[in-house]
Amino acid sequence: MLWNTAEAMEDLLCEMVGWESRTFSQGEKDFPVKLQEKLKLLPYFWEHKEHVQLHDADKGRRSLTALYRHPSPEVTKTIVLISHFDTVQTEEYGHLEPFAFDPRALTMKLQEEAETLPEAARIDLESGNYLFGRGTMDMKMGIVLHMHLIEQAIAEKWPLNLLLVTVPDEEVDSVGMRTAVPKMLEIQEKHTLDYSLFLNSEPSFTQHPGDETHYIYSGTMGKIMPAALFFGKETHVGEPLSGITATYMSSFVSQEMEWNPEFREEDLGETTPLPVSLQLRDLKLEYSTQTPYRAASLYNVFTMKNDAAAVMDTFQNVVERAVDRCNKDYYSLCEREEVTPVGKTRVIRYEELFDYVKNKFDQPLIDEAVRTILEEKSWDDREQSIRMAGEWMLLCPELAPAVVIFFAPPYYPAVNSSDESGVPEALASIQGVAEKAKFHVKHVHYFNGICDLSYVNYQKPEAELDIYRSNTPLWGQGYSIPFTDMRKLQAPVLNVGPFGKDPHQRTERLHKTNAFVHTPEMLHELLQVWQGKVKV
Repeated sequence: MLWNTAEAMEDLLCEMVGWESRTFSQGEKDFPVKLQEKLKLLPYFWEHKEHVQLHDADKGRRSLTALYRHPSPEVTKTIVLISHFDTVQTEEYGHLEPFAFDPRALTMKLQEEAETLPEAARIDLESGNYLFGRGTMDMKMGIVLHMHLIEQAIAEKWPLNLLLVTVPDEEVDSVGMRTAVPKMLEIQEKHTLDYSLFLNSEPSFTQHPGDETHYIYSGTMGKIMPAALFFGKETHVGEPLSGITATYMSSFVSQEMEWNPEFREEDLGETTPLPVSLQLRDLKLEYSTQTPYRAASLYNVFTMKNDAAAVMDTFQNVVERAVDRCNKDYYSLCEREEVTPVGKTRVIRYEELFDYVKNKFDQPLIDEAVRTILEEKSWDDREQSIRMAGEWMLLCPELAPAVVIFFAPPYYPAVNSSDESGVPEALASIQGVAEKAKFHVKHVHYFNGICDLSYVNYQKPEAELDIYRSNTPLWGQGYSIPFTDMRKLQAPVLNVGPFGKDPHQRTERLHKTNAFVHTPEMLHELLQVWQGKVKV
């Protein structure tokens, strides 16, 4: 067998990390092609080449699916193995950046300058138990584990089917998973599969500095991004009170939004992190003595039970409260300076603004404005969303000063399977493996980061979709989520991956014994339980 020992899996990991695949890089485009050829080293996939397929995502990027179909047509139970192969960028490695995708070389190089590392990373480096490098932890080891499972299933003729799904672009917009969802349904229908479990192998994330616990997850938090466009009144700096700056307006909202406990959720004894600003900036294209009258902010909100409608309601209440304070302070200032205010700032939902625009202008003018924004390829989904809301306010200056509230991509719905059939037994089997091997595993109900499991087992009401669609400027014009298809992918979710530390940091590292010994054992036992072979 090719990938059935710790040494073989480490070799495979180092090779795949070497296929650098930073999001939006050429390497991200090349990775699935290389992986397709690697899978064909297994006789099963050489004989069934049609079971390994590439699927278009966007911008020349593709997802890969590889199906092991048991020879008996009566075996329909299928476990879907989900992963992503893109990584974040590597500039933080500095002069060691050329070694970022060579785990063994990087680990040796870091030993030569261990004094530059934080104490915890230095201790781990000196222990010899960790392999450093971009993608070692997040998440190419997950792909290695899935390839190991498929090879085992083929060799041992497990009475189930395995579908490997690995995608690009999880780190930015999850376009890979969003476009893979309908392909998963096509494969299910074509091969008469019964999807019984969606298994991801994102790494275990520490929950506090110094945390050595290996976490496994029966769900993942949702992430949604409420945003605000601040549209004031421009003026010359020599006449500052003839206008109102967007930066002044935005300061009130930022104070209300940052770390606001109104967005905190608790479920099953766990809580979401507090919201924070991901971006706040004015929209001036160049320096001048005209005051900044447009600005935008993006806020990260994690969810468990709340849907888009609930988040928008809370966001609107918070913004309206902030704007009330802004208006009071501004009018007091105008009274002090004996000037006439430019007007009270109002709060407008995007759907209200767009309805106003459609009633005021002909459709061809609106279509041309949208086309111009979408053709600006240097703008990402968030920038295009901001520009679209800004375009409508430029057409309707009579609405200013105003704060337009909307959603910017991406959106990850929360999902949880803690109480679904088979999950408690699977979790117990994993705990059993950990106890025998004498390492600590803890079950967590919600993965505390974004995860592609958000796009399966979707169960939210239709009303939630209406609010999200109508308040997302880019919806259907460059960004969409296959909610209807997601509803059809009904099966429990689990995330069981390797233990590591410092994802997205210069010190990203993977615990070797855990990754190459303990986690394969846990996954093997989990799949045995899922087949019904082992009673817990």
